[in-house]
Amino acid sequence: MAQSQDSLVDARVRPRAVGWWLMSCCVVLLALVMVGGATRLTESGLSIVDWKPVTGVLPPIGDAAWQAEFSRYQESPQYTAVNQGMALSEFKVIFWFEFFHRLLARLLGLWFALPLLWFWLRGAIPQRLRWPLLGILALGGAQGYMGWFMVKSGLVDVPRVSPYRLAAHLSLALIVYALMFRVALGLLSRRVKVGASELARRWPGRSLLTLVAVTIVFGAFVAGLRAGLMYNTFPLMGGHLVPPGLFALEPAWRNLLENPVTVQFVHRILGLTTLTVTLWAWWRMRAQGQDRDQRRSRHAIALMAMIQVTLGICTLLWVVPVWLGTLHQGGAVLLLSAVLAAGYCWKTRPLDSP
Repeated sequence: MAQSQDSLVDARVRPRAVGWWLMSCCVVLLALVMVGGATRLTESGLSIVDWKPVTGVLPPIGDAAWQAEFSRYQESPQYTAVNQGMALSEFKVIFWFEFFHRLLARLLGLWFALPLLWFWLRGAIPQRLRWPLLGILALGGAQGYMGWFMVKSGLVDVPRVSPYRLAAHLSLALIVYALMFRVALGLLSRRVKVGASELARRWPGRSLLTLVAVTIVFGAFVAGLRAGLMYNTFPLMGGHLVPPGLFALEPAWRNLLENPVTVQFVHRILGLTTLTVTLWAWWRMRAQGQDRDQRRSRHAIALMAMIQVTLGICTLLWVVPVWLGTLHQGGAVLLLSAVLAAGYCWKTRPLDSP
């Protein structure tokens, strides 16, 4: 019988090589999300006022180049309204944050596209993964455009990026991350799908994934609206269980996405709800009959949820220091990873099990 193209490559080597490549892309994207968080917290995202599709991979070289870059920034709304009188040395600090963020994004694009081409030409990409991987590549390109579309919103009149575009930018990044992570899990693990077993039915994977995703999106609105600076107390908000001003905007729906008080309040509720559901699931799934991966994933998701809530509370109480806010954003991605891994483990069984 004639072998397919996929079978010409050693099945024990191909999935793991492609899987580890995708997992390395996830690591780079995690770093990119954290750098993006630091860029936002230092208000560095508007320091480079053009796209620079080609020359943007090189920083300014020489005093004249730096002065030209600074002169362009001095014409932006952020300089005239917020940083009037900033020295060139101060500008260089925020420039480097945004420059490294853009550089890392472009390197990730190359790190995905070039190995994909190499694996493809070698016949190492399984047929069933070709369109999904091309789709991820297209989403990555859309993510790059969304980043510039977001920055442009702060270069017109108001010296800050649109919270809506910021949330879309982060959401696209996490969709790309989740897709790469899920495909990598399927290639690296030696597990096969199971039917609708009792354990699989009892695991609230979709509920947890939805809660984590919505909480992260609201976190983007918290960052975009600087809502983390509104009430830096916990568990009460300025001495109130339900703070005043929750519905200060009209119409009422705008408060959910544009009122900093409401956005911080909802983000708190979502974070605590996610923790509660996670711990409930951890306790509920303590039944016998779990394999090692299922037990580990169950413990990992509970531990990561507790760490993430602790990071969030500390970030709030310490008035959003850059390093802690960056860790909190990275923790969100790790929690998402734990939820995805747990969902995969509870719907599969070890290849060598009966």
